[in-house]
Amino acid sequence: MEQATFGALLRAARGRARLTLDGLAGASGVSVRAIGDMERGRSVPRHGTLDELMDALALDEDERRTLTAAARRTADPAPATTTAATAHPVPRQLPPALRTFRGRDDVLARVRHLGGGPGDRAEHPPVVAVGGMAGVGKTSLAVHWAHMVADRFPDGQLYVNLRGFDPSGTGLDPAEALGGFLRALGVPGASIPDGAEERAAVFRELLADRRMIVLLDNARDSQQVRPLLPRSRDCLTVITSRNHLTGLATTDEVRLVDLGLWTAEESLDALAARIGPERVAAEPAGAAELVELCGRLPLAVAIVAAQLAAEPALALRVAAGELTGARSRLDALTTDDPHSDVRAVFSWSYRALDPAAARLFRHLTVLPGPVFSAEAAASAAGEPMATARRLLRSLVAASLLSRDADGCFVLHDLVREHAGDLLDQERDDRYAAEIRLLDYLRHNARAAVRASETRPIHELDHAPAPGTVLLPFDGREQGRAWFQREERTILAALRTGDDPRLLHYRMGLAHDCIPHFSARGQWADEIAMQRLALEAALLLDDPEGICRTAAALARALAETGRSEEADRAVGHVERRLHLLPPLAQADAQRSLGWVRGRQRRHGEALGHARTALAIYRTLADDNLIARELNAVGWYLTLLGRHREAIATCREALPLLQETGNRFSEAATWDSIGYALHHLGELEEAVHHFRTSLGLYEELLDGYNQAEVLDHLAGTQQALGDADAARASWLRAADLLGALGNSRADEMRSRGLTGREPAGSSAHACD
Repeated sequence: MEQATFGALLRAARGRARLTLDGLAGASGVSVRAIGDMERGRSVPRHGTLDELMDALALDEDERRTLTAAARRTADPAPATTTAATAHPVPRQLPPALRTFRGRDDVLARVRHLGGGPGDRAEHPPVVAVGGMAGVGKTSLAVHWAHMVADRFPDGQLYVNLRGFDPSGTGLDPAEALGGFLRALGVPGASIPDGAEERAAVFRELLADRRMIVLLDNARDSQQVRPLLPRSRDCLTVITSRNHLTGLATTDEVRLVDLGLWTAEESLDALAARIGPERVAAEPAGAAELVELCGRLPLAVAIVAAQLAAEPALALRVAAGELTGARSRLDALTTDDPHSDVRAVFSWSYRALDPAAARLFRHLTVLPGPVFSAEAAASAAGEPMATARRLLRSLVAASLLSRDADGCFVLHDLVREHAGDLLDQERDDRYAAEIRLLDYLRHNARAAVRASETRPIHELDHAPAPGTVLLPFDGREQGRAWFQREERTILAALRTGDDPRLLHYRMGLAHDCIPHFSARGQWADEIAMQRLALEAALLLDDPEGICRTAAALARALAETGRSEEADRAVGHVERRLHLLPPLAQADAQRSLGWVRGRQRRHGEALGHARTALAIYRTLADDNLIARELNAVGWYLTLLGRHREAIATCREALPLLQETGNRFSEAATWDSIGYALHHLGELEEAVHHFRTSLGLYEELLDGYNQAEVLDHLAGTQQALGDADAARASWLRAADLLGALGNSRADEMRSRGLTGREPAGSSAHACD
């Protein structure tokens, strides 16, 4: 798509809205020049900026999708060249700097030189920890400073909120933070190691020769931060925390900066920047009283200013009088209390909201993480999307919410607690809101998988609660994008909440998300998710749920080579098999066969697969029968019983073709080819492998294409066609590399050396 196409669509939308360039700039907060450049095809907005423009234009959902698709195609009009593909990603994760940032000149003067200029090399890694009380503006200062010096660090910026003082009392695990950094630096999910130490080592290695800014926001303590330090003299690291991180200063030569309250002059300057200098000048005494009543705390001043800006006729002395009369004015502003907040200011801002916005605000506390999508918020509150977007904009305008660079919404931990207090005070139905949120995650996860999968995906056994947002997925890319956006919420929803009535929902959510995490090789996330699901199943004493989640956990553990842990998970299944209904028992036996196959215990794998097949036959489901026939055949050929394997797999083929299960059909052609190879019928084996490969190509299944290419290469080598074998292995390496699979290097080595390691065999038998 030509760049002018996006610009033309934007210009047409502005025309329909009867807005001038100035009018759209005023409504969206995007500059006239930037909008003009977009309409002339000179630039494409970031996701968050595009959302602001679409909100200001009041586009409906179809128009939003059209404009978003045009922007995406314009931003990436053609496949990247080899040179571009091999370049380092340059992440730009810094939140936007505040336009109204004021003061802190003394602090900026002290730290401005750190990191040096282009070509300079610091003697020690420049690391600064900004400490101070909640709401004092640590993050604003850190972000402002980082933007000031960003041009000195051409390799980009990384940002993470460590949630050190989250009301739940659980900060972000360093391993999770490192996982996000590694993904931003271009490391595929499947290549990210499990543990914090291993991830930290990869992180430090990647940053060793780069000039970057790393902003670690809202840290709990030195232990949480230490694994995240890049240790590079060319990287500037900025940490914010309510605690003074003296441990880092002692052992890691970190410079500490203590951020105090604004001075009176800084407070008044900031108030004037937000409500206008004329208004402050007209009532200097009222303005001075207001900022003192706010304790000169930047967060409190910002909220008061937002409310005053929304009520331009309100006298400052009247606003000051209301704050003076508040029963709990700016109470508990101490850093040693994780629940400290500015409740009086929050209450005053909250009372100014219209009833619908106030209700949505209260329901935000149900969202389990600090960052969330508009769809998740709408579901929690049971609001239509168009209404929710409007209400969320009003909460951003009231400084009760902010947005990150990706367009998601961010709820400060102190504001979250206030919203929770209000939810309880108003006696809103928290349980119903949690059900809607979990239904949003479960039903859309199932739909996203359905958009990506080639095999039948059954509907959930319950309809979504009224008010749950259900999204359309037109294809695999949309489903994958939804999962990537909601991964944080999914994992947080599984970690938080102790209402026993929700255990079944959380257990189901973990099951619904298996295809996404497994297909991307995110085994660490999969293991964490299934452990939580297994805990829920055990609390419920649900044999079927225990077996399903324990089997999924065992598969993920076996995939990562953690055989002993996998055996313990298998034990949960084996002790309860006799309690399961036939279909669940067959599925459990099938999963146990897969685990034993990965552990190279092929005799046990065959036993489980045959048991599963016998049960499936009693259920008279041709698809399940045929699928398991292939599994039995595969284990037979691994045991050297190749003629039996071929007969079993050939029994499966017509059933699979009748039921339309192309995935299992492809796996079965591969199984037969593998057996034929070992019988010396090499030409016939090549034919079967190519048939399997064609089906997997149709299904866009890169992982299993690579598995079949590996088998094909072995046969081509046996036929004496070394060039064809090398080409097949190198093609397999490219496919696995694109998926971030760790076996890519193994395949590339085979392609370069022309040798297959002895005893190697891998097969995804569906």
